[in-house]
Amino acid sequence: MAAYEYAALDTRGRQQKGLIEGDTPRQVRQLLRDRGLTPLDIHEVSDRKSRGGPATGASTTMPRSRRSGGLSGAELSLFTRQLSTLARSGLPLDEALTAVSQQSENKRVQRITLGVRARVIEGNSLAFALAEFPNAFPPLFRATVEAGEQAGKLDSVLARLADYIEGRQALRGKVLLAVLYPVILSLVAIGVVIALLTYVVPKVVGVFDSIGQQLPPLTRGLIALSGFLRDKGPYLAILIVVGVVLFVRALRNTDFRRRKDLFVLRLPLVGRLVRGGNTGRFMRTLGILFGSGVPILDALRIGAQVVDNLPMREAVDVAAKRVREGASVSRALSESKLFPPITLHLIASGESSGKLDEMLDRAADNQERELEVTIAAMMGVFEPVLILTMGAVVLVIVLAILLPIFDLNQLVK
Repeated sequence: MAAYEYAALDTRGRQQKGLIEGDTPRQVRQLLRDRGLTPLDIHEVSDRKSRGGPATGASTTMPRSRRSGGLSGAELSLFTRQLSTLARSGLPLDEALTAVSQQSENKRVQRITLGVRARVIEGNSLAFALAEFPNAFPPLFRATVEAGEQAGKLDSVLARLADYIEGRQALRGKVLLAVLYPVILSLVAIGVVIALLTYVVPKVVGVFDSIGQQLPPLTRGLIALSGFLRDKGPYLAILIVVGVVLFVRALRNTDFRRRKDLFVLRLPLVGRLVRGGNTGRFMRTLGILFGSGVPILDALRIGAQVVDNLPMREAVDVAAKRVREGASVSRALSESKLFPPITLHLIASGESSGKLDEMLDRAADNQERELEVTIAAMMGVFEPVLILTMGAVVLVIVLAILLPIFDLNQLVK
């Protein structure tokens, strides 16, 4: 029995869409007619043109459509937590998937869940069923589930996956909240300064034009800057937009992106944040994969996909080749000199003690904790610095306006 999406007309001529399960499209059409609906369109829920392909490898078929879409981090986290809880309670997998689909109010989640359930009922493994929806379930998710099924520990692996996804979401939320406020504050400050220079300053200093005497240098400079923004401001804005578009397009070039990412890593503070964030995600992913029974080479290959920085991702690929040749993970990663020393020491300790998965999790905790502390410290310093800078700019504008007034008697003479 498979899941189908349908579009049909009711007795009033209104179009209805929904999900229905059936063995064949013909049976589904009959079921819809029994409900008093006239079928318009019926297609099986799937994210592929054809079934097949390994759960953890690259798909050999192209996606059939984008109708199934993907799942957000919150949706994937809730799906995994619910499935883990139901599987741990002893409920059969197909019934657990049915319960998850019924508990969700999101049509996209229902469609994907029923599609997975249909594949499971056909006798496929859960990992194979998830591979039918690559846009919704990333390789990390599918590989971990496959390892859990092979080891007979699917419930515990799903619980660990849920913890992983929830942790990622929580960290992303903290970073977003920490960055959002200063970004808004900066934009408001820039907007206020531009408004002052473009609209307020010309009207205030315009009263000095009839004096016919030379104004103070600070006032003349402010008038010149105001005139430049009024005359050239639109062209400057267009130039900035064009520059951003060209930069985004240039990022599609691998060589340009590699140079850009390498430059970012060399920046004093930003490079430390980028290195720590990528290392933390990579260690967490590697830990959950290896701890679930995925071979270390496959774990390195899949874990490299969560590394956004291109030089660091390429360093992981090179390290995987060195591990295949017999080198240890810590030594292979240390050759690039892109990963923090404390992380490499923890990995080496895990390899020597036989507790690599535990040390990988500890390394991820260490990097995430350091990332949070660094961001909090940066934001704590950035806010007063921005306020002082804004105050200095306003002070310059006020002085430029007041200096001619102080010298008004001399200018009139």
